Amino acid sequence: MDQLPNSRTESDGSAVIRVLTYNVRSLRDDTAALARVITACAPDLVLVQEAPRFFRWRKKLTRVADAAGLTYLAGGAPAAGPALLCTLRADIERTEDILLPLTPGQHRRGLSTAVLRFGQARLGVLSCHLSLRPDERHAQAGLLLDHLAALDVPHAVAGGDLNEPPGGRVFRRLGDGLRDAWTTAPHGGEYTFPATAPDRRIDALFTTEGVEVLGCGVPTDLPGVAEDDLRAATDHLPVLAALRIPAS
Repeated sequence: MDQLPNSRTESDGSAVIRVLTYNVRSLRDDTAALARVITACAPDLVLVQEAPRFFRWRKKLTRVADAAGLTYLAGGAPAAGPALLCTLRADIERTEDILLPLTPGQHRRGLSTAVLRFGQARLGVLSCHLSLRPDERHAQAGLLLDHLAALDVPHAVAGGDLNEPPGGRVFRRLGDGLRDAWTTAPHGGEYTFPATAPDRRIDALFTTEGVEVLGCGVPTDLPGVAEDDLRAATDHLPVLAALRIPAS
């Protein structure tokens, strides 16, 4: 199988970047294995779900970012779990963490967002972790679209743990304006949960129309990504995409 393209800047000013979305289960598992998986994926951006939210949460998240050669960008406790990590290749324009409406008796949910530049390419980014409850999850998908539009950028990527497989209401709602990167250009594995015996795809990346998806999937055959590490790192498998972002 051909490998995903590496990060680079094209002669026309567009940027090829690697984006990873990963539910890290509050770093309760093997963080060394987690850092090895992230490092081998060589992402420019990591959309994290279930980042630590409580005691020394930033220190814990930063430690993993450092081990993978990344820097903390946004999220964690301020977004109720979603977070963003990036390489120094990214120029940060702005970030915003958003708390979604709380349903009594349910976990608080939020979004972590940023606007970045990779050379001449400008990109909006959003990390999410949607509710276990179908109605609440569907409403949160609508809010996700609203906040993504509010970034007011020509090109964007959104992703995370949707807690729902393709064909569900959330996938259909996000498909109204966004493209499912796996469906657009499948590359690698499909199923993301549970990590020890994956049988469903509940983690996904979506892009706006102008973003070219060069490949997207679970990096099962990527050099340096060990199956033992994927199983030990957390209870989800990551989704890695290579995207070409036009100059803007």
